[in-house]
Order: sequence, then structure tokens, then C-alpha cells
Amino acid sequence: MSYGLLLLRVFVGVAFFGHGTQKLFGWWGGYGPQGTGGFFASQGYSWGVPVAVLAGLAEAGGGTLLALGLVTPLACAAIAVVMLNAIFSVTLKRAFMAGSELELTYLVAVVALAAIGPGRFSLDRAIGWDDDLSGLWCGAGAFAVAAAVSFVTLTFFHTKPPPQPTAQAQ
Repeated sequence: MSYGLLLLRVFVGVAFFGHGTQKLFGWWGGYGPQGTGGFFASQGYSWGVPVAVLAGLAEAGGGTLLALGLVTPLACAAIAVVMLNAIFSVTLKRAFMAGSELELTYLVAVVALAAIGPGRFSLDRAIGWDDDLSGLWCGAGAFAVAAAVSFVTLTFFHTKPPPQPTAQAQ
């Protein structure tokens, strides 16, 4: 089980580190804060660039902490915030298998990792925190914190995006 947790934690963590650095620095073919902020604004976020930077920090920071297995529930909560925002602002508008399944999969994976704990090969274990930072309440807590932060973000910093122009028949 420890090797499986290590593989899952490192893969998901590195993936989110990559997504975060796309938003923050334009690495890996990303668009940086300005480009990502423009996309966020087109999805209805009133402050596109600052929200893009916060999302990038949550992804890069959460991904790094998750890959290391350090304060794992906090890392998972940071990633879960971004996934909940992505689900409710972008992909939920589409059918399940046409857009939101990947974000839901990542959300479930990080909440499960918060509940299970980082495993034997983690900094939480090396420090002696693994028993204190795992269990049902850590998973539920990570999800609850993410849901609360996402509620605030989606309520106060997100408006309905402007309608997309449609092609007129001639």
C-alpha cells in the first residue's frame, strides 16, 4: 500500500505543480498570469489575474506539498479549492463525460489522500505527523475547508460570464 500511495501522491502532486507553474510563470506551454487571468475573466471571475495567481499558488504549492507528503491535508485542501472552482465555474455546464470527470477525479483523489494519509514514504511520517494528519476527519476537514473557500470565491469573486457571440445564419 505504501508504494501505491507514494505513486499516487507524487503523480498528482507533480501534475498540480505543473499546472500551477503554467499559471504563475507560463512554463510547460502555459499562458502565465495575464493569459490565464484573461481566461478566468472570460469565465466570470471579476479579478482574473489575481484569481489566476491564487489558483497557481494553490496548485503549485499544494502539488509540491502533496508530492513531498508534507502537511498532506492542507495540500489536498489547496488543490480541492481549485478543483471545486473549476467544476462549478467551467465544467459543470457540460455533461459528466464531456468535461467535468477529470476535475471530479482529482477532487476525489485528493480528499481520499487527505483521509488515508500520505503513507510511509512521506515527510509527514518522517516528522511523526502522519497519525495526527490522517483519518476520516482530515479528509472531511480538507473537503469542508475547500468547499468554504470555494463558496466565498464563487459567491464574491465570480459573476455570470458574458454571453458568447453566436454565428448568424445568412
